[in-house]
Amino acid sequence: NLPIVNMHYLYNDHHRLHCHRLQKHLDGMTVETEMIIMEIAAVLCASNRYVAEENCKYTGKRVDTWSHVVRPNLIFRDNPCRSLQGNGNSIKAQPELTVRHTTALSLIHNQPTGDMGSEIDKAIASLKKLLSEKAELVPAAAAKIDQIISQIQKPEIGPAFIGPDARIMSGFANFKANKANPALYDELAKGQSPKFMVFACSDSRVCPSHVLDFQPGEAFVVRNIANMVPPFDKVKYVGVGAALEYAVLHLKVENIVVIGHSRCGGIKGLMTFPDEGPTSTDFIEDWVKICQPAKSKVKAGSASASIDDQCVSCEKEAVNVSLANLLTYPFVRDGLVKKTLAIKGGHYDFVNGKFELWGLDFSISPPISSE
Repeated sequence: NLPIVNMHYLYNDHHRLHCHRLQKHLDGMTVETEMIIMEIAAVLCASNRYVAEENCKYTGKRVDTWSHVVRPNLIFRDNPCRSLQGNGNSIKAQPELTVRHTTALSLIHNQPTGDMGSEIDKAIASLKKLLSEKAELVPAAAAKIDQIISQIQKPEIGPAFIGPDARIMSGFANFKANKANPALYDELAKGQSPKFMVFACSDSRVCPSHVLDFQPGEAFVVRNIANMVPPFDKVKYVGVGAALEYAVLHLKVENIVVIGHSRCGGIKGLMTFPDEGPTSTDFIEDWVKICQPAKSKVKAGSASASIDDQCVSCEKEAVNVSLANLLTYPFVRDGLVKKTLAIKGGHYDFVNGKFELWGLDFSISPPISSE
């Protein structure tokens, strides 16, 4: 039964509140030494110098243990009646770290109060007092602190353990703090005039604004399963038709780019779904069959290839089918004829870090000689 230190932190930064729990076994430590380590770890945490790493999970109902970059405001409550007994000694009037079990929603809405700077000063002063009164414990405490720091200075990759509401709010706070451009948004408030319309896949790995470094106001983006453009149809595909009409006739975009990508689940579905018979999905199979001509071409030309190789070929052929479908929209054809509009295909290979871009070939084959 090793003594355990449990510390819960509440942190607010532009309405971000996270709860963190540091649970460490303190081998052979006296109660006084435990207290020293709690105080030192708390001050280090408050000074933004470490990342908590522990057995973490998010239950959806209660935040038990999270692992994420910790920059908390510690909430202390002075409790003059508190004392710790150990080895016949008593330590009194130490700041008590308030433990709050909390739900994910309360993390969003509860706001820490009080002057956090003064509270941290109190913690530091208390730490100095402890060290001066218990000098014989300093070497053991210092060694344990070094061990803790080495263990917890391992940042987690991504916000996997943050609740959904907190993740959304923290994302906006980070954007507002680090990426917001007031001058740009003042200009965009007057209207938008993007030069590009982009059809991209809904796949979470291939955000076109991220991949192509589009800035706000630069690209009008439509994302769907497998980045497909259906042919002109006033009944079946009005969402795509409306987006195209708005982009071409009202925003006056100059380029339409259809971008496929590697490991596309929609294309794999197209290549593996049966061509005939009942469907197993309500929407997906009917949607991806928009690019059935691409599947037929790949199957005919690469029948002996593996399904993975066929999918790679189909990812690009499906883009070409979408480019051809763009020509069924009268206002797109009109823009091409007037040379106010260009259409291009692209393919992003995120596995190998490559991007290809090509245009639609409008060349006419030479006449066949009758000689």
